[in-house]
Amino acid sequence: MSAFAYALAVFILASAVATALFRDVLSTIIVFGAYSLGMAILYTFLLAPDVAMTEAAIGAGVTTLLLLLTIARTARPSTDRLFERVDVPAVVAVGALVVVLTAIVLPEMYELGSTTAPVWSNEDVTQHYIENTYEQTGIHNAVSAVLAAYRGFDTFGEAVVVFAAGISTLLALNREVFA
Repeated sequence: MSAFAYALAVFILASAVATALFRDVLSTIIVFGAYSLGMAILYTFLLAPDVAMTEAAIGAGVTTLLLLLTIARTARPSTDRLFERVDVPAVVAVGALVVVLTAIVLPEMYELGSTTAPVWSNEDVTQHYIENTYEQTGIHNAVSAVLAAYRGFDTFGEAVVVFAAGISTLLALNREVFA
């Protein structure tokens, strides 16, 4: 992995820890939005643009907006401390779990773009999609064809989630009247 990927991983971990440790609700929401944005950038780096767009729209966008609207419409509790108290045994247990999982998972990961990755292991399937996508779907872009045709129900489900989040935002803002 590149230095950018390592820096991004450090940013994501730091923002996740900060989200858990901040005591102030507004600070937590802002850091959570930064975490979601970091995850969207990571998904883009890992060549998963559909997941990245969903994370950016729902995680960094709509969820952050709804949480900010919630604290704007409710009383914001005052805090004496900036951070929560740290439960040391819990941190040690979680840290050990992260180290063990990292030691198990990272050696099994394939290099980005590697031709030895499992996606290329069945050349018949891969070649089928490359050769027949346009004939079967009428879509020139193979990635769009997979999202729109082969994974149509999954993409439809994601669209329903985005639509529901948009309606929820409108309701929270009192911008739409449903008769």
